Amino acid sequence: MGLRVGVVGASGAVGQTLLRILEERRFPLDTLRLLATERSRGRIIRVGEREVEIEVVRSGCFRNLDLCFLAVPGSRVSRELAPQAVAEGSVVIDKGSAFRMDPDVPLVVPEVNPDAALGHHGIIASPNCTTTPLVMVLQPLRQSAGLRRVIVSTYQSASGAGQKGSDELRQGSIQALHGHEVPHAVFGTPLAFNAVPQCDQFAEDGYTLEEWKLVRESRKILGAPELRLVATAVRVPVFVAHSESVYVETDRPLSVDEVRSILSVAPGVLVEDDPARAVFPTALRAQGTDEAHVGRIRRDLDEPTGLHLWVVADNLRKGAATNAVQIAELLTRGGL
Repeated sequence: MGLRVGVVGASGAVGQTLLRILEERRFPLDTLRLLATERSRGRIIRVGEREVEIEVVRSGCFRNLDLCFLAVPGSRVSRELAPQAVAEGSVVIDKGSAFRMDPDVPLVVPEVNPDAALGHHGIIASPNCTTTPLVMVLQPLRQSAGLRRVIVSTYQSASGAGQKGSDELRQGSIQALHGHEVPHAVFGTPLAFNAVPQCDQFAEDGYTLEEWKLVRESRKILGAPELRLVATAVRVPVFVAHSESVYVETDRPLSVDEVRSILSVAPGVLVEDDPARAVFPTALRAQGTDEAHVGRIRRDLDEPTGLHLWVVADNLRKGAATNAVQIAELLTRGGL
């Protein structure tokens, strides 16, 4: 028997990807309703064999829904709509940042902490698109050898800023190649042929909000509030897929072969590590996939327990939409 499902934000980059993944994974749908603002009213979106007309969010719009995905940017809209949806009888899976650090809301990556989803009180949060692949790699290493310290540098694609980010990179690249002024309304500085060490706003301590998301969300998902973890987030001129350079110190030394063996059986992780044959993760290789790709695995030159890894994942799929759908699949198996 299928579920009655709603999607808020279906016309955005993550929302469009989410609809494709619901179809790809044959999620058990009975009813599918697409909800958005007045601006999108009446737009028709094709989902598999269905043609669904977008409705306007209003009082009562979540009644008769079993499950609702919130795929909207920022936190303001989620904070308004999630309580409404729960009050009207729907379970909410929120892809935004509004509830991730709420102690009463589980923050879930199904390959890492699936049981957390079943303890929800109506709302479940899905992590930031850099957090998800990171914890998928850290958890098996932690289980095998413990974790002492993690240092992460992210290389994040334009689509992490939504469809407007991708559009600005595309337009900016064309303008730059023709010697024209490059637009930078979305990123604050031209992204085309550039690397920008700012994702989100800066906090008073000099770190960006994106960097703090990665730190705090990882600690919550792993159940390791004291984990020493620090991040630098960089925006790069790539359309899809975020990459991460990860330095890990474990409690006991691990050989490269041990790390490959541990990660090769970790759920959702794909080891691509044969540099001599140019086999390693790249954004283009990861695009369109649902795994956390890991390669360039090597021991640190000075620290006996230090390891370096390169991690890449499609930020629109596993970093966002696929993870949300997998959470929904957990709920269907657990009876919502």
